Amino acid sequence: MTDLAFALIRHGDYQQRDNTPSAHQPWPLTTEGQAQAVVGAAHLLDMATMLGLPLNDFWYSSPLARARETAEIMRAELQVTGPLVCCDDLMERGLGSANNLSIDEVEMCLNDLGLFEDTPVDWKANSEFRLPLPGAESLMDAGQRVAQRLLTIAANSENRQTLVPVFGHGAAFRHAAYHLGVLDGKDIRRFSMHHALPVVIAQSADGKWTQRAGEWKERTRQTDFTD
Repeated sequence: MTDLAFALIRHGDYQQRDNTPSAHQPWPLTTEGQAQAVVGAAHLLDMATMLGLPLNDFWYSSPLARARETAEIMRAELQVTGPLVCCDDLMERGLGSANNLSIDEVEMCLNDLGLFEDTPVDWKANSEFRLPLPGAESLMDAGQRVAQRLLTIAANSENRQTLVPVFGHGAAFRHAAYHLGVLDGKDIRRFSMHHALPVVIAQSADGKWTQRAGEWKERTRQTDFTD
């Protein structure tokens, strides 16, 4: 029996700067991303019906524009009137003082500081690595804070027997899924997430989390992801 379920929804396509990790980029959705959110709304409603769970009145989102705008479009499509709660701890992995720098700029900075030699080649996708700069997080750090926010929402008894939509970011969601036991470590790099299409994870009465609906996006090749 499902006690509570989350619809994890990655933002739609957005105006991401070239060769730059998503991190905390402030840009809005593209026209394509807006259309993806409209399609995603129909998928969300279908999943709620399939699972026999009503959509929760409270929806949650990262405050970054690409996630918040995706949520707002889907809410308008489904005529949702309850509150949209923006939570800083649902944001993508932060790079601290290197936030929103291009990959070349980050590596130039590390080189100038004498830190590049100790930086792994796959630093962008390395789950455990944290840039040696003030305020930077590892991907595992980001996943842990997202997972903790989900557990906090799940602990509210008023959310039981509902499907709670949560809007955020692919890498942070995948690492959160790992912390909750939904994904194996090897699957974090193997999978991405489709823009604006929900992946539903559910908690049973014994506290175990499992994937119940939706599909992760299988990567065609192993690349350094920037989502």
